[in-house]
Amino acid sequence: MRAYALCIVAGILVAVWLTQRRWVRRGGKPGQVLDIATWAVPFGIVGARLYHVATSWQPYFGPGGNPLHALYIWEGGMGVWGAVAFGALGAWIGARRSGVPLPPMADAAAPGIALAQGIGRLGNWFNNEVYGGPTELPWGLEIHQWDQSAGQAVLGADGQPVVLGTFHPAFLYELLWVFGVAAVVIWADRRFQLGHGRAFGLYVALYTAGRLWIEALRVDPANHILGLRLNIWTALLVCLTATALTVVSARRHPGREEPMLRPVGPR
Repeated sequence: MRAYALCIVAGILVAVWLTQRRWVRRGGKPGQVLDIATWAVPFGIVGARLYHVATSWQPYFGPGGNPLHALYIWEGGMGVWGAVAFGALGAWIGARRSGVPLPPMADAAAPGIALAQGIGRLGNWFNNEVYGGPTELPWGLEIHQWDQSAGQAVLGADGQPVVLGTFHPAFLYELLWVFGVAAVVIWADRRFQLGHGRAFGLYVALYTAGRLWIEALRVDPANHILGLRLNIWTALLVCLTATALTVVSARRHPGREEPMLRPVGPR
């Protein structure tokens, strides 16, 4: 078993657990979350891998690349953008089959998804990836020359791992950021009774805002557009879209759609 995979599985379990608790408090039935997760999770994993392969295609389809390695998900390479997009598609299919309205389910799932992202980021530590520039800060990450196919550091002539230097742990910054996003979404949802997809929209807007500065720190290989990493442009576009849709939702559908669900007690 790869530690990277275990982190992803642990994140999924936490997300399903928290989503179920929040969904029941909104008036839904517990089994509906699992029904939808059986669609959303596989779609999300496939989407995450497809996004990574599509935006970092050189190791697979470039000169000297091996297309078969696109299937080696255990070697790392998962794009959160593809995970959320395809996961949402799977959730939509599952919601339709279960007769569940998707917006309130997305609102219930938002903080759990954020926590799952943070837990999954721990896998980057095991894979010795997702780091920023050099640093001498106490929490700097020691990066080794890495054999991705073997899942371990390259050993030098002395038998010790080859150290490339100490760098900013960008994956740790994102972990802390998304945990904070989850807390803010839970607080805002309780304080303002967010509905009609606005809790999910808040999660997306906050996550992508943080991803902008975290992505700017990273120095690991990535494709660029107009001098900026591709994921910076993706984060900016998604952030603006999520913010706009959340504002429109608040104006068109104020309040929460709880009359659609069974009554529940105080939160």
